Amino acid sequence: MHAEGLLVRGGELKIKEMEVQCYLFVLLGSTLFVDKSRDRLRPAINLFLKDHRRLTDYAWGAGALAYLYRQLGVATRAGSKSLCGCLTLLQAWIYEYFPLFRPSQLPQSPDAPRASSWISPRLRGGDEARQRLARYRQLLDELSADDVTWTPYGRDGHTDIPRSLYTGPIHFSDIAEGYDPARCLRQFGYRQIIPRAMTVPHDQYRPASSSSYIVFRDPWVNQLWDNVAAHRLD
Repeated sequence: MHAEGLLVRGGELKIKEMEVQCYLFVLLGSTLFVDKSRDRLRPAINLFLKDHRRLTDYAWGAGALAYLYRQLGVATRAGSKSLCGCLTLLQAWIYEYFPLFRPSQLPQSPDAPRASSWISPRLRGGDEARQRLARYRQLLDELSADDVTWTPYGRDGHTDIPRSLYTGPIHFSDIAEGYDPARCLRQFGYRQIIPRAMTVPHDQYRPASSSSYIVFRDPWVNQLWDNVAAHRLD
């Protein structure tokens, strides 16, 4: 993003506001919404930064999770060789729930970010990397329910963050991914039951000139985030 491009837009942005907008654009594009272009950022991020008064109205955590879900799906496709998104979030989630893969951990104050306590080991390539990969695959094949820390944040951690029990699509820009806590109730301290079917689009199609699908959802689905009933379990 060039500063000249912002100044040309009628001069409605003050210099300080422009600096904050550019800083947040780079920060979000290099942390929460990372893609595979290396030194480029997604222009869609800037759409949410135009009005600094609305920055706290957006659910940035839900947006980052939706973007990460989409990238995890892309990474499973044949020919995909890398993964993007907020990998710090993914890595910290693995450490919290799967003790077999945890590195060393530093003591920290309650106010510090949880992810900052993990000491990621320095890994080497070559034969050592291949041996490590084979060991991880074996651990995953032999993984049982007893090897998972289901409630790393406590049995009632979701009561401190009520949105954790939201059921419905989560969004970032043109990305919409399903979120349903009932599909893994043990992470909330409950007994797992057979979950209901996920909400799916009622129609979709892929233009001949595109590799992406255009999907159509019922209008009520986009109103679930503000629906109190969608934020509690049956």
